[in-house]
Amino acid sequence: MKGTKQLTVVIKLGTSSIVDEKTHEPLLSILSLIIETAVKLRKDGHKVVIVSSGAIGVGLRRMDVDKRPKHLSKLQALAAIGQCRLISLWDSLFAHLQQPIAQILLTRNDIADRSRYLNAQNTMAELLDMGVIPIVNENDTLAVAEIKFGDNDTLSAITAAMVHADFLFLMTDVDCLYDKNPRTHPDAQPIVEVEDIGAIQADVSSAGSSLGTGGMGTKIIAARLATSAGVTTVITRSSSPGNIAKIVRYHQAKKGISTSTSQSSLLHANHVTDEGTAEALALNALEEPPLHTCFLPLSTPIRDRNFWLLHGLAPHGALYIDTGAYAALSNKAGLLPVGVLDIEGNFAQQEAVRLIVVDRRAAPAFIDANHAVSSSTSTPRSSTPVPVSAKWEAYNPVEVGRALVNYAAPEIARIKGHRSRDIGELLGYADSEYVAHRENISLFRRESRPVSPSLDFAANISGVAGYEAGSAM
Repeated sequence: MKGTKQLTVVIKLGTSSIVDEKTHEPLLSILSLIIETAVKLRKDGHKVVIVSSGAIGVGLRRMDVDKRPKHLSKLQALAAIGQCRLISLWDSLFAHLQQPIAQILLTRNDIADRSRYLNAQNTMAELLDMGVIPIVNENDTLAVAEIKFGDNDTLSAITAAMVHADFLFLMTDVDCLYDKNPRTHPDAQPIVEVEDIGAIQADVSSAGSSLGTGGMGTKIIAARLATSAGVTTVITRSSSPGNIAKIVRYHQAKKGISTSTSQSSLLHANHVTDEGTAEALALNALEEPPLHTCFLPLSTPIRDRNFWLLHGLAPHGALYIDTGAYAALSNKAGLLPVGVLDIEGNFAQQEAVRLIVVDRRAAPAFIDANHAVSSSTSTPRSSTPVPVSAKWEAYNPVEVGRALVNYAAPEIARIKGHRSRDIGELLGYADSEYVAHRENISLFRRESRPVSPSLDFAANISGVAGYEAGSAM
């Protein structure tokens, strides 16, 4: 791998890769192989980040506790006990190979605050430039449900985006992703390469170990996040960490085959006149890599602030906007109150909200003055308040992005549907003519054809689904 482009590689290790599920003893054989792999990547000129679970598992062993407790305070206490021993273990093992490390503990609050996010990003960049391997983990001693990432798979994807990684390795207890559960279906076929995550048919029945919180489903979500940021994401077996270098080498060689030099030499050597055939010959000549699943990154990834807006912030509500407002946002305009149809949730100024587009021409129903969905042939409406999401269900609502709003929910409720010049009269003040400035809005990836308020509006922006995101900026 020497002489190739310098890469940044993030390796995520779950608790089951760190400690034994039953005895809670550290798995020194696997840890030693991981350390050897990380140091080898460093010597080859690459930058390495490790996202490591295991604090609670190590704490269980230290306190001779058999099972993971359910009470949050006990879990946090065990995490506090285990974290210092875990980082001590990493440091002592890396010290044998003269490799310095650093500890970084994060919560979602650290990511949600823009200044702290940038500070974390700058710190990691400086550590990598110094040749240090950062060991990243969620700060389980402080995190509660509202500020937790949920699992370290998500944290690893956000970390990979933060450091502009080339590869994210999600280490697990299987070789790769399968179309069926290989434990119960001997005919299960491996999924080697994934271009469209939304289109894959895979078995995700694995719920993770009794010590960890993740499973295959969380790894696919993490792959969505990471690939949207331009990171090649790989699922492979944690018990064979030496495969990481082989997989990186394979994909680097595969990428290099498309260069003009290799193509011309192959054409000359094999008397081939078709470039596609030459590339096929070169791919066949590559050494077969270890079994793994590779999720290919988006060709137009989202970066930095756009990624932070989409995935670093927890939305506190939603704005329902019309198709004209969405078209304006796609053309880099801000969100004006006239394009806001409805609000959901109780959010404050400068908090994140989901943006949901509805096409009012997409269904025969209409919304009356009390926002109750009805039609000319419907029965009389009920006096029971209709949930906001139910009001717009008949109009093909599609979530299209995130925004940091300039006004709180009660204020937007008063100005929605009005012209910007009316804000001062309606509120008694006007902080901004926009509900959200364009630089504070990030949109999920959509198809390139223009959006029109037609009956197939939902199909026109079907690429918005899930976390398969890209920037419209």
